[in-house]
Amino acid sequence: MNITLTTPAVLFPAISLLLLAYTNRFIALAQIIRNFDKSQDDDNTQLQIENLRKRIQLIKRMQEFGVMSFFLCVVSMLAIYAQYQLAGSWIFASSLVFLLYSLWLSVREIRISVEALDVYLCNFNLQTRKRRWKKSTTSN
Repeated sequence: MNITLTTPAVLFPAISLLLLAYTNRFIALAQIIRNFDKSQDDDNTQLQIENLRKRIQLIKRMQEFGVMSFFLCVVSMLAIYAQYQLAGSWIFASSLVFLLYSLWLSVREIRISVEALDVYLCNFNLQTRKRRWKKSTTSN
């Protein structure tokens, strides 16, 4: 299969937007960490800190693999431009693998983010609220 010069170029906007989304996640997480209440020192706080550390590391790796994917797209375009079709195809395939791994890390980070919300919600007495909601729905 012959890949033209435009094939890797099609990924440029997608990878750029993906990296922007990763950067926004990182900035939001950094803001949460900077505003974190240091005065609390209970199990819930420790779980939240552990969760934040995992997420920061995942976002770092997501960005690294996204950038590597972008880099390999450019290298594959250079190889194709220099008439090294087979090398360009293999480099482009490598770029797709890096992009796929970056996306998989993103899904893992989202799952950990949901766990973080669950840890945060443990601070609230949800049993009382559930009972109140059931009473209000049954009385109508």
